[in-house]
Amino acid sequence: MKFLDLAKVYIRSGSGGNGCISFRREKYIEFGGPDGGDGGNGGSVWVEAVDGLNTLIDFRYQQHFFADNGRPGMGRQRTGATGEDIVLRVPVGTELLDEDEETVIADMTELGQRVLLAKGGNGGWGNLHFKTSTNQAPRRSNPGQEGVERTIWLRLKLIADVGLLGLPNAGKSTFLAATSNARPKVADYPFTTLHPNLGVVGVDGVEFVVADIPGLIEGASEGRGLGDLFLGHVERCAVLLHLVDGSSGTLVEDYQTILAELDAYGAGLADKPRVTVLNKIDTLDAEERVFLRDELQDAGARNVLLMSGVSGEGVEDVLRALRSHIDAGRLRARPVEEDAPWQP
Repeated sequence: MKFLDLAKVYIRSGSGGNGCISFRREKYIEFGGPDGGDGGNGGSVWVEAVDGLNTLIDFRYQQHFFADNGRPGMGRQRTGATGEDIVLRVPVGTELLDEDEETVIADMTELGQRVLLAKGGNGGWGNLHFKTSTNQAPRRSNPGQEGVERTIWLRLKLIADVGLLGLPNAGKSTFLAATSNARPKVADYPFTTLHPNLGVVGVDGVEFVVADIPGLIEGASEGRGLGDLFLGHVERCAVLLHLVDGSSGTLVEDYQTILAELDAYGAGLADKPRVTVLNKIDTLDAEERVFLRDELQDAGARNVLLMSGVSGEGVEDVLRALRSHIDAGRLRARPVEEDAPWQP
């Protein structure tokens, strides 16, 4: 399924039905009086966060959502039917933005959360509603209220506890594949990852979610490479995991490039807790490891960890360091796998 994290939709609530002008006409009833019913209310447009979705691909093929209009009132004091509501089902973590793409209408962060986007118009009053002691035969009714029409942007920001950052080919997808059941594409060319991947990682009896986003390069904030739009998927993370390629000849420059792009993006990413890891240490000897780690720490990195996603060396220490930055409320107990009974 194609990943889509930004969609534009056009919505319109239903208009209310018109009120009815009618009089009771029956044999032997000379003054039946007014009996025109009210119009029905128009349908509303709602948005709901549901389980089982992780992309906005459904809104690629349908962008217009119009609720039903209310039916007009009728004689014999009959009220018109109410129009059917429309519910837009989105993944948890979707932001609803106004047409300017800046004003946040709502942030769908909880499962089952519902937000009213456009309320249906009220139905008009029939002439029965205007009957008084001094006006017993009113010949007026109200039209139904018009529906609301607006343009909405949907932007998905994945719900994850840890965000993976680094240049292309820093080993992010390899780390995710080695620590979870996720199977992102791994290859020896840059920009192998073209859309975010999620993986559930477990350590010391607890689990948390790790998000792998496409690699950043210098100038990503200006649109180079794949740009920095995917950084929105790590805005909700509790901690960032910054992987630095130990086999790169420009170690410090690579580290500073990522920091500069975080500052350029904003949204508080530069202030989030960050765990810096020197990756691919399986290609380095003991002396090179110490030298490169000291270089990173001299450049401003704190408590640099050593790791190899291929050999698994140091992976457990990295997971424990990440866990220490995640609140206990976000951690989930790891299910205990029971041994299946022996069967022939």
